[in-house]
Amino acid sequence: MIPAIVLAGGLGTRLRSVVPNLPKPMALVAGKPFLWWVMRRLEQQGVTEVYLSVGYKREVIEDYFGDTFGALKVHYVVEDEPLGTGGAIARAMARISGHEAFVLNGDTMTIVDFADLRAAAASGEADVVMAVARLDDVARYGAVEFDAALPRRVTAFREKGQTGAGFINAGVYLLKRAPFERYVTQERFSFEQDFLHAHLAQLQVHAVPAVSQLIDIGVPDDYALAQTAVPQMVA
Repeated sequence: MIPAIVLAGGLGTRLRSVVPNLPKPMALVAGKPFLWWVMRRLEQQGVTEVYLSVGYKREVIEDYFGDTFGALKVHYVVEDEPLGTGGAIARAMARISGHEAFVLNGDTMTIVDFADLRAAAASGEADVVMAVARLDDVARYGAVEFDAALPRRVTAFREKGQTGAGFINAGVYLLKRAPFERYVTQERFSFEQDFLHAHLAQLQVHAVPAVSQLIDIGVPDDYALAQTAVPQMVA
């Protein structure tokens, strides 16, 4: 099975008023760390190895999860200083022997079938397969534009602030190692801005519009909503 990389080094700055002194993925949701629910969802998808990219107060995560979580073998990839999403993924990729990995955020629950991502990767020449979610208003996130016909190649990213319905980047990817490492030229960089956006014309980024539910606990209102929504999403 393809391994998963989970970005779990977030500080949770916007949640400090309700979740002090914890890495953001360890914020409690229905009595368990949010990351517990993310890991449970990975286990449900058949993933057997997960690489947790950890930084801020990483010992809290390491002490809680240890080396295994159910059927998952847990590895820790440490950021001694913040490397950005791209740097964190690159460091984790260096630990993986295979040529691809699922990548997701440890502070977002995205319900998408990994089999759909694998099928999209297998049916074309994708460098990156990206899960996208349809929202009535994309202003908070920015939008992803892609061809209507298969393989649904991503053609543009629109900046935050533009209102209206559309698709957003749901933060779950099937990432191929070779094309990613081709553009890794520095230790600290943003996966979204410095890789996806900067090299979109050269990359084959294919969209999978199959996200049924999504919740990001990055702001207090959504964190409150997660208390009841997430357990229902990870049944």
